[in-house]
Parts: sequence; C-alpha cells; structure tokens
Amino acid sequence: MKILHLDSNHPLLKNELSELGFTNHEDFSSTKEEIEEIIYAYDGIIIRSRFAIDQTFLDKATNLKFIGRVGAGLENIDTTYAASKGIRLFNAPEGNRNAVGEHALGMLLSLFNKLNKADHEVRNGQWLREDNRGIELDLKTVSIIGYGNMGRAFARKLRGFDVEVICYDIKEDVENSDATQVDLQEIFEKTDVLSLHTPETPETIGMIHKEFINKFAKPFWLINTARGKSVVTEDLVDAMEEGKILGAGLDVLEYEKSSFENLFTSKNEMPTPFKKLLNMPNVLLSPHVAGWTIESKEKLASTIVHKIKSEFC
Repeated sequence: MKILHLDSNHPLLKNELSELGFTNHEDFSSTKEEIEEIIYAYDGIIIRSRFAIDQTFLDKATNLKFIGRVGAGLENIDTTYAASKGIRLFNAPEGNRNAVGEHALGMLLSLFNKLNKADHEVRNGQWLREDNRGIELDLKTVSIIGYGNMGRAFARKLRGFDVEVICYDIKEDVENSDATQVDLQEIFEKTDVLSLHTPETPETIGMIHKEFINKFAKPFWLINTARGKSVVTEDLVDAMEEGKILGAGLDVLEYEKSSFENLFTSKNEMPTPFKKLLNMPNVLLSPHVAGWTIESKEKLASTIVHKIKSEFC
C-alpha cells in the first residue's frame, strides 16, 4: 500500500510504516489541486491541518482506503462522505491528551496567581505584592464541558487539589472517579471554573455566547483549549467587562488560522473585541499549542501507526 504524507510529522511515523511494508511518499508543498491530480495512486494519506479533505478531493482519491489525521479533531475532513466511500478515518486524541490536560491546568494556576502580570511588572522594576495577591484553587468547583480524552485528562490533573470536578457531555455515562456527570443546570449553578474540551461541530460553534454566560449563577473563570470558534469573542469581552467572567485562558481563538496573522498588519482593521482582549490583564493567550509538546509529537505519530497497523496488517 502506498501512503502520501501531506505534512511533516515525527520521523517515527514514516519509519515504522516503512518497517510494516508500506511505501511512503512525501509532498509538503504542492497545492491541493496538484495533490488531487495524483491522489488516485495512493491507498492512504497522512495529514495534520494543511487543507480540507472535501468531497472534491475524495472523489479524486479513487483508491483511498484510509486517512490518518495526526491530531485530535476531524473537522477538517468530510467524515460523512468519507464513510460513504468506505474510507477509514484515524485520529489520535490519545496522543496529546496529557499535554492538553497539563496546559489547561497551567493556564488556570497562572491566572489564579497572576503569574504573567507579576513577571512583567518585576521585569519592569515594579514590586507590587498586594496587587498580585492570588486566589487558591482548593474548594472551587471545576466544570468540564466535553468529557472525552481531553476532558478526562484535565480532570485527572486535578486529583491533587481539594476541588469538586463535574462534567457535562452529550453522551451518557461518561463519568469516572475523576468527575461526576451532571446536567447543564448544575453546571450553571455550581461553576467557579469552566474548561472547554469539545470538538468543533455545528452544535459547539458559538456555544459560549451572551445568553449562555448569563445562565451562570456566579462569576467564573474560563479555560478554552478546545476550538476557538466555540467562544463568541465579543460576548466574552462584554462578560469580562461586566464581571461575569473573572478571567480567561485561551489557547485557541475565534480569529486563528489564516486570518490571525493578518490581524496584526496595517492593511487590516483588528476587530474591536480582539483589541480589548489583548489589553486585558486577566487574559492569558497561547497559539493553539496545548497539545503541542515534544512528547505529544511522538505519541501522536505512534498512535496513528498503531491504528493503521491494527486495521491493515
């Protein structure tokens, strides 16, 4: 079987597939249209997020048997159409779940203890101890929306704290010893910290909006290491200005991908909500790297190899 690698990944991936007898080709630079001209010759493709795998692409891939997506989500692939053609889909949320759990916890503790703010001030000759008095995580209620690989990993990281961990998921019976599954009403009543771990679906796009936020009984902290489009930035900023959200750790943004860098060029007008977000001291930002560690790069590759091997060897 011939596999086309469309993104660079850990060398383990190609090396182990070669050892299993697969023929591996790489093409990291051709356009999607150019790839469509040759894809008929391949049995499998390995991709991260280089371009969308849509119906047009899949119709050209007449011999395709599987797609390996080196990451957690599959929103970049027309999964329904791929399934109708009998194409197997492999992703690897097991590979970076630990990294995501650690990153979410790191963001939360940094916000609670004002670490970024304090670091910036000390570097600039300011020694403001009272202004940087933190709060403790113990005795808080941490709510997790989306209790799959990532949500479970974050809950596991909270074991060492005296906190109540509750979770909401559209699937039934997802709770384990690290979190108790509840309905949304209990999430609204109890939450001190809300952490999102949902995929991008029609149901989760714009999920955190004004009406949703207003249902919470208490002001809360928001952590989003899931998908940027799940949070309406304008409504988030308004809620923070009104004190309904106390702070936010955002590894993902509504504006990321190809449009993000353009926000910082003189040719484009930066959206007003994003300008405000950038100037809020109680906001912590990172560039979609929660699952992006040295270790997870290897784990992701290994997971994809294992799944391909289990199905085709």
